[in-house]
Amino acid sequence: MNIMNAALLPDVQSSEDSRNIVIQKVGVKSVTYPVRIATEDGVQPSVATIDMYVSLPAQAKGTHMSRFLEVLEEFNAPLSSKSLSTLMSLVLSRLDADSGMIELRMPYFVRKTAPVSGAPSLLDHQLTLRAEKANGPITITQQIQTPVTSLCPCSKEISLYGAHNQRSHIIIAATLAEDAVLPVRDLIEIAESSASCQLWGVLKRPDEKFVTERAYENPKFVEDLVRDIAVALSADPRIARFEVSSENFESIHNHSAFAWLSGPQ
Repeated sequence: MNIMNAALLPDVQSSEDSRNIVIQKVGVKSVTYPVRIATEDGVQPSVATIDMYVSLPAQAKGTHMSRFLEVLEEFNAPLSSKSLSTLMSLVLSRLDADSGMIELRMPYFVRKTAPVSGAPSLLDHQLTLRAEKANGPITITQQIQTPVTSLCPCSKEISLYGAHNQRSHIIIAATLAEDAVLPVRDLIEIAESSASCQLWGVLKRPDEKFVTERAYENPKFVEDLVRDIAVALSADPRIARFEVSSENFESIHNHSAFAWLSGPQ
């Protein structure tokens, strides 16, 4: 079968558009793709959901969608702040664009040992990596969702015994200072150290006693969680700006408690 020469086929995307309207974001969304993440413990495999966009000038009919996937196919470096910046530059160059954004969302695992028994287990987090190019240099944002335990200070104070607690999801989004390197594990540790207690995948009976008592001795409102994290992030020179939120899945209500803040303040 004869294959038609691609040069003879019309390139409709490259034709001119008469409506004179700029499109800020155009590209591919929700691409599922295997990735590798650079960590301080080595390279970790994962599967990411990826959005890739560029801006489209007013005179251009359309972008070349296949080029996003071509860049992704050719890119084989483990994900880090530096390699993500490189990927963003490659996309902008291939699509002949001045601005754009890449976002990758994926599971991120940390191997932990239980606090008393030392039982090993993996704990999953949700990692989002984002590269953006607008008017200035490329910016990199690392976002991590970390599960923790929080115990209500009010419940502890007014009860003769016990206090209600809940599992909480803390989300930290840190935009890095220029040329900064910030291990994802550092953000996880900030979240866990600000909670009533951290979580583990496997706990034996002595571990359950430890985490129950640890949470009871360290009660935190949802407001306490985000403020304590903001103090730590504000003091870190690697972070240019940040957003922090916590959703506490209440154990005595059919709703969540929530707090959000941004900084530096």
